[in-house]
Amino acid sequence: MEYRYKTALLKISGEALQGPLGFGLDPDTVDNVAAQIAEVSRAGVRLGLVIGGGNIFRGQALAERGLNRVTGDHMGMLATVINALAMQDALERQGLATRVQSSITMVEFCELYIRRRAIRHLEKGRVVIFAAGTGNPYLTTDTAAVLRANEIGADIILKATRVDGVYDRDPRLDPSAKRFEEITYLEVINRRLKVMDTTAMSLAMENGLETIVFDLQKEGNIKKTIMGEPVGTLVKIGD
Repeated sequence: MEYRYKTALLKISGEALQGPLGFGLDPDTVDNVAAQIAEVSRAGVRLGLVIGGGNIFRGQALAERGLNRVTGDHMGMLATVINALAMQDALERQGLATRVQSSITMVEFCELYIRRRAIRHLEKGRVVIFAAGTGNPYLTTDTAAVLRANEIGADIILKATRVDGVYDRDPRLDPSAKRFEEITYLEVINRRLKVMDTTAMSLAMENGLETIVFDLQKEGNIKKTIMGEPVGTLVKIGD
């Protein structure tokens, strides 16, 4: 079986892991995602993961009500570590070797992020889960995903969400919303579409990294995107 992408950075939104619960981690959803990841990892695809923390804590909402932004972002980083450890456990139950690397020092739980060590893990067939964002406030896990993708030499960023691509309007509010098969980063920025934050998109664009936005809830989509099948929306560098 031929895979189009040999090294990929899979960005999973925290909300995508909450399943029908509406909060926290749904064990069945986490196990399903782990099984999909295991299938492509066993086929030799090198995979790095970045998982958001929105299923546990969203600092922006509380910041709007007075919580210090830096404190909120630090709390969000801890939420991503919780998700990373849960995914590590699920992947190891699938028989995969994994490592969690954190941008902040938490030696009792996971390794400190070191680029060369991360690349070595990937070369040995281990799935590396990058936790705690970039380790800095004011930067999202989307930015962390693009940063780590560049650092490990990923061929593609796979952004797994709860929607099946990029739309011109919110499809949950407007059933007539149009889904794009392809769109450029500049178009996304100019249209102010909620794909990734501007910092993340600029970093991806400047370094020639494309992103595929797809629905994680549809089983088999991770494999399909890595094989190069037309799933979701491809966010391109430019025409």
